[in-house]
Amino acid sequence: MKLYRFLSDDDTSAFCHKVTAALNKGWDLHGSPTYAFDAAKGIMRCGQAVVKEVPGTYSPDLKLGEQ
Repeated sequence: MKLYRFLSDDDTSAFCHKVTAALNKGWDLHGSPTYAFDAAKGIMRCGQAVVKEVPGTYSPDLKLGEQ
């Protein structure tokens, strides 16, 4: 099955570490990163979609970050 996750965080090194950790767990980048202003917090936020092929059957109870 193919899994999809959207990673997001404030525009700090924490976001880059989050994406790097996913890549090192076998996830692949999907599309381009996004960058937007969060008016409520007054900061920029980043986002990146990642995908991964794994065996098994999809269930909404699946913990995507643990795959």
